[in-house]
Amino acid sequence: MSRLLTGLLLCGFGVFPALAGGTAPAPDLPGLLVVTEWPVPWGGRPRDPYVDASGAVWFCGQEGNYIGRLDPVTGKFKRYEVPDGTHPHNLIVDAGGFVWYAGNRNAHIGKLDPASGAIEAFPMPEPVTDPHTLVFDRQGNIWFTAQQSNAVGRLDTASGQIRIVMVPSPGARPYGIKIDSRNRPWIVLLGTNRLATVDPVSFALREIPLPEADMRPRRLEIDRSDIIWFVDYAGGRLGRYDPAAQSFAYWQMPGGTDSRPYGTALDAGGILWIGETGPYPNRLIGFDTARDVFISADEVPGGGAVRHMYYDAGADAFWFGLDSGFIDRGRRR
Repeated sequence: MSRLLTGLLLCGFGVFPALAGGTAPAPDLPGLLVVTEWPVPWGGRPRDPYVDASGAVWFCGQEGNYIGRLDPVTGKFKRYEVPDGTHPHNLIVDAGGFVWYAGNRNAHIGKLDPASGAIEAFPMPEPVTDPHTLVFDRQGNIWFTAQQSNAVGRLDTASGQIRIVMVPSPGARPYGIKIDSRNRPWIVLLGTNRLATVDPVSFALREIPLPEADMRPRRLEIDRSDIIWFVDYAGGRLGRYDPAAQSFAYWQMPGGTDSRPYGTALDAGGILWIGETGPYPNRLIGFDTARDVFISADEVPGGGAVRHMYYDAGADAFWFGLDSGFIDRGRRR
């Protein structure tokens, strides 16, 4: 079963500065999305969906300690068990249909075979204990962050070997991670006001300070020009970093300094979708990266928090999970 939310079409768009006291006026933005929700039978904080080649949607049941699969056409769910204590945080699906997940609380990356349910585990080397967010590089290897371990790693999916690089800044909390066109991983460091990137050959990690000391980046996207877009969770800002020019720009989110921007997805048309988790219900904000303006705002009907989003280019839609027990799809109407 699903539930639909269609935003109201209003007029106007723009960039809205914060007012004194940390609040911005509610902008008069149009609602441009249809949000469809599927209630997950087992609850358990469903999160971090990923769409495979067949159109099936895989997701983590973080607190429920399972991997789930949704057929969005029939609405049917299937549950796969993972080892006790795994509490999977994030997953990705390779070209062969194997599901790779981050065993956030028992220090492994798992490879799930959907046909048999069998899992091959790749234990973390010391001192890493908490693989967090995974991403494939151009060769099909997996780069990942380990937030509490203050590390970034790469798993060679053919050999099973794992290589780790520690983040120099203490308590940096590496969080979201993406790969650019040159096969370099970019990471946001939630515990400090920095981005980071790793040279995939030398494995040297470089930190890039953000322009404001109080910025705390949480998720990021990389566009076709290798421009880095990131959300400042602490200050309620959207940021842009151009690595070639070494320049920054940033905009206050429509919800102001208390907006708590979190999950992000960049679509094929250059619209960056951002989950504002400060307001309740959460809101999905659209930002046009070509014109540098906010263009839309839609409420999320199911409650919970929009922590991570995935863009499915084939369907031109983005997906996210909610703590309240839903898997959601956002699509332009």
